[in-house]
Formats: sequence, C-alpha cells, structure tokens
Amino acid sequence: MTGHGTTAYQLDPDHLAELLPGEPRYRTDQLREWLYRHPVLEPEEMTNLPGAVRERIRGRLWPFTLEIEQSADDGRTRKWLFRTPDGASIEAVLMGYRKRTTLCISSQAGCAMACTFCATGQFGFERHLDAGEIVAQVTYANAALRRNPIPGSPERVTNVVFMGMGEPLANYTYLRDSLHRMIDVIDMAARSVTVSTVGVVPGIRKLADEPWQVGLAISLHAADDELRDTLIPLNKRYPLDELIAAARYFFETTGRRISIEWTMMDGVNDTPEQAKKLAEISRRLRAHINVISLNPTPLTSHRRPGRLAIQDFMTRLEEHGANATYRETRGQDIDAACGQLRIRGAEQKGTT
Repeated sequence: MTGHGTTAYQLDPDHLAELLPGEPRYRTDQLREWLYRHPVLEPEEMTNLPGAVRERIRGRLWPFTLEIEQSADDGRTRKWLFRTPDGASIEAVLMGYRKRTTLCISSQAGCAMACTFCATGQFGFERHLDAGEIVAQVTYANAALRRNPIPGSPERVTNVVFMGMGEPLANYTYLRDSLHRMIDVIDMAARSVTVSTVGVVPGIRKLADEPWQVGLAISLHAADDELRDTLIPLNKRYPLDELIAAARYFFETTGRRISIEWTMMDGVNDTPEQAKKLAEISRRLRAHINVISLNPTPLTSHRRPGRLAIQDFMTRLEEHGANATYRETRGQDIDAACGQLRIRGAEQKGTT
C-alpha cells in the first residue's frame, strides 16, 4: 500500500482516473461502480476489468488492512479492527437484525473528548480519519456481506451510525465529504444515516443546514451540568443549555426527531433525580431516549447497573412522560464497545 491519499477510496470518486492513467473513461466508471455500488474485497473479483487493470489496483484498493475480526451473537454481530499504513486504529461493528443491517463506524483514530466511561477516550486523540477511510468502512462491510451474509438480515448495510471511535462533529470537513459519498454516490438513504455527538454545538448547527436529512443522536449520559462536567469534559465548553438550544435548532430546521443516547452506569446516572431531569429534557426536545447499560472497559471504574436498577430507571422515565427504549448491549463477548478491540489488539502486541 502506498502513501496517504493514494488508495482508491482516498481519491475523490470523480478523480479515479488518477489510478488508471491511459485507460479509457469507461474503465474509470467501471472501477467507481465496483468501489461504491458493488464493492469486493479483492481486485480479482472485479470481473469486467482486464487483468492488467486489476493488477494496477492491487495494494491500492483499501486504505487499511484487517488486523482483527471477531464474531458474536451467532454471527449476527461482527467487529473489525483495521490498521492504516501510519499505524492508526479504526474500529467498525456490524449488527444484523431481521429488517436491517446496521454498521457502527469510526470518524477518528482515538478521540479527544476524554469521556470517563469510554475506552477510546482513555487512549487520547491520534488523528482525523479522512473521508475515504470513513466510507471504506461501509464498503468493506458490504463486500464482506457479499461474501458472507448474515442469515436472516439484509445482505447490504442498510443503516450507518457514527457511534464508533471519535467525535464526528470535531472532524466536520471529512464527515461532510463522507456523507456526500454515502448518500450521493453509494445511494444510501439520508434518513438511514445517524451522526452521534457528545455535544459539539457549532457542528450540530452546521449539520442542520446541510442538504441531507440525516439523523442526529446526542450522547447525553447526564441530565445536569454538575454530573455531565465530570463525565464529559466538553460540557464545560458547551453546557446543557447551549446543547439543548442547538438540538432544538436541528429539530426545527430538519424536522427530524433527535435521539438521546444514555449509557447507564451503576450509582452514577441511574438515580431517580437523573431520570426525572432526563425526561424533562426529552420532552423539551420531543426526543426519543435510547438507554443501554455500560459495556465495561478495563480502563474505567464505572460498572453496569443491576437488572432492578434498570427496570426502576425505565419505569421512572415512563412516569415522567418520556419516550424511551432500553436496548440490550450487543457483542459483549467480542469487545464491541468503542475502543475495546483496540485495547485487545494492543494487549496482544504487549503495548498496553
């Protein structure tokens, strides 16, 4: 693999001719179809391209190599750890359901947000992922599904969530380019793509003004500034009032209902007071709350709440008029939380 910016996915889709100098335009069009509409894992599978062209692409197809692959839930959950030529880690998780196949992707290598319960944040920030590195996670998943589909689930990625490593709205330029490629080139429905943020207020407002009606998920995790300051340092820069105002602007501009992500932690944010305050925020935003229990990481002291605590919290949300769903955590036995597979890879190399 050659240097940064030279692999097929790191070129703008309209500039693929740079990979095939001297070839007629229709060869470039064929390559674009293989990359974005009918992706394959190896150039040999691009059956309508001559052998010489496929050989030219070899080593310049993917912007990363697969380092670790894990599977759980009877094959319905798959997680990949990719490695870029400069050593950066990228994680993606594929989850198959009856009517959808959802891919959770990363937008950065590492993360600068330093949320106390997130394994990625404990590593710190390496760099932004470029648009090709972001989109290639989607096309790699589609290529893998083509070769090995998840039984009972759609054989292509139907939904993309930016909930992997990194803060998408802190990497706005490449986020925007990746959204363009997913929606306008791959032809995914904008409403099937969700961007998650811990609260980058300017980015929320910019995303609201984009031409695509993507979804917005706010990783809230605390319903008052005092607690949120301790869990999510960014809250000190963009406190809850500013975040809620930006979220309202997104809802009013796009008409898309916002979702609030809430990771429950034992004795931290599973209290009656937090449930009441969370319900109040969700009613103000007309938002839906997705509650999950913490997928513990070795680098945090936070723990999952017990079953009774979860039931009590969900009951209180309902009593306070919130629209909320509790979602079971997928892939606990394959390090599926953000950054966990990276920890496993580092442990295997003896670098932790």
